[in-house]
Amino acid sequence: MILTVTLNPAVDKTYTTGSLMLGQVNRMRTVHNIAGGKGINVAKILRQYGYSVTTCGFLGGYTGQFIENCMQEIQAKCRFTKVAGETRCSINVIAEDGYVTEILEPGPVVSAQELEQFLGDYREAVEESDLIVMSGSVAKGIPADIYGKLIAIGNEAGKRCILDTSGEALLHGIEAAPYMIKPNQKELEYLVGHRLKDMGEIQEAAQRLRKKGIGHVLVSLGKKGLLSVSEKTVLWGKSPSVKAVNTVGCGDSVVASYAISVLRGEDEHTALKKATAISAANAASLESGDISLELAEELLEKIQVENKQ
Repeated sequence: MILTVTLNPAVDKTYTTGSLMLGQVNRMRTVHNIAGGKGINVAKILRQYGYSVTTCGFLGGYTGQFIENCMQEIQAKCRFTKVAGETRCSINVIAEDGYVTEILEPGPVVSAQELEQFLGDYREAVEESDLIVMSGSVAKGIPADIYGKLIAIGNEAGKRCILDTSGEALLHGIEAAPYMIKPNQKELEYLVGHRLKDMGEIQEAAQRLRKKGIGHVLVSLGKKGLLSVSEKTVLWGKSPSVKAVNTVGCGDSVVASYAISVLRGEDEHTALKKATAISAANAASLESGDISLELAEELLEKIQVENKQ
């Protein structure tokens, strides 16, 4: 059982259009509504691969009920904490001219009582799980050190925790020494406090974080692929060339893939190849968190992994 934590889920509304023009009326060609939020995307991919998943976090209002219904349809176990506010929507406008525009609502304000209820729900879900994935932004009303607290609870229960977030939530989260983190280059720069000019500096920064007690630092580099830094290896998985349709959810695909590899006990070379392939397959799909398993298998044969030690 894998537990996914989404503290600020959303209904993802994906629009397609010719071009997006500021200050003018924009008529969309299509619209597609799906359950979203980083942890929700992870759960969807895990279910595609047949893994048992429990989803937890905060849900409220009609949009929250929509997300819970979607999770029940894919047979994910729901342990959501209900809040008085309305779960947010995230708008993704994909234009033919190549531009992708995201409009992200802030989400509901979580009360102290709702947060306390969630912590109780989370503790119960941890006991039933083998691995914990924590992903995404933090809703208003939740302290920035929340992921640190959740990781500490997971560590005390002997469960491995994977963290994928940004900003202060990431800064506080790494203090609890999670099993794995997945920053992108900008997030890694935030953690170390300066710009990283090349692969050598990125690798050095990841090594510095790993020495703070984090077992595995996985850096997503967009089109360049993934850099995996662990105690035993430093590997660079180079992304294959695909026609990108929608890059939202690519990082979540990586996290889901690694969660599977961790439970299977796969070596780091195999885990990196699979994660790079699944991420590329996600980019080729319009719906985030819904990949072609056949395409992922096809791309797996094209992944090049370079030893950077």
